[in-house]
Amino acid sequence: MKVLFIGGTGIISSACSKLALERGIELYHFNRGLSHRKIDGVNTIKGDIRDLGSARRILAQYTFDVVVNWINFVPDHVKGDVELFKGRVKQYIFISSASAYQKPVVKLPITEKTPLENPYWQYSRDKIACEEYLMREYSAADFPVTIVRPSHTYDNTLLPTDWGYTVLDRIKKGKKIIVHGDGTSLWVLTHHKDFAVGFVGLLGRQEAVGQAYHITSDELLPWNSIYELLARACGVELNCVHIPSDVIARYDERMGMSLLGDKAHSVIFDNSKIKSLVPDFNATISFTEGVHEIVQWYNEHPDKQLVDEDTDSVIENIIKDYTER
Repeated sequence: MKVLFIGGTGIISSACSKLALERGIELYHFNRGLSHRKIDGVNTIKGDIRDLGSARRILAQYTFDVVVNWINFVPDHVKGDVELFKGRVKQYIFISSASAYQKPVVKLPITEKTPLENPYWQYSRDKIACEEYLMREYSAADFPVTIVRPSHTYDNTLLPTDWGYTVLDRIKKGKKIIVHGDGTSLWVLTHHKDFAVGFVGLLGRQEAVGQAYHITSDELLPWNSIYELLARACGVELNCVHIPSDVIARYDERMGMSLLGDKAHSVIFDNSKIKSLVPDFNATISFTEGVHEIVQWYNEHPDKQLVDEDTDSVIENIIKDYTER
């Protein structure tokens, strides 16, 4: 099987690349060659998928069974891919997002039939629009799309908070950190190696064409436990303040969209659909294990221990204003 990953060196796609190669897939990456993640065995084609004319000329000499675009975010991106690959591939995989599922969540567990609606987060609405366009192309012109919806998939470089290393630095120093809400809402964190098993199992599967799948861990953790595990991995006591998500949103719009449109809501995913097609998919890496990988990686990479002073100030201001009101 000959597969093209557009991108291919990101947090999720790097694990999928490595597993695909291990399973004997002839894998190509189409990207600008700028990532620090180097994957031995990949055939790299240098180019910029956003330059459609150039991409068309470069890719004209190649044929692939499967194309996966890891870096599509708005409808114009997928429209360009349909132009490039219509009639040329047996399967095209669009990476959507589980944040596209209806928020607030009306019914649990979340299945692939859960409505797509997110009034809080433009990122999610754009993913929904991409899905709708691709499914229209599938219905009208047999464009062979498969939709995959990850949910908070991480590797050893990605902290569970959108505020990044700044939060880890505060935890290490015993400073107060913010946990949204009362910290009891349930969340799912999926290790990228676990995700890769489900994803690679979809490659080349014609029964997956015209279908959507989410691929997540079955481990459920309240946010209080996620931050407690992070502090424990650092060898310190957690010092936290619980603050409502809508209050946080008033200070930091970007964080607010991520919370109100996704992370503030309890989620439970029914993974029976992906497991029925890919029986060897079974997420086995707990966040207890994963969080130690994260802390160790940052300890070993001091150049990545970057505190954002603006973010740190925002956190201080939210805590001060909320606790002293």
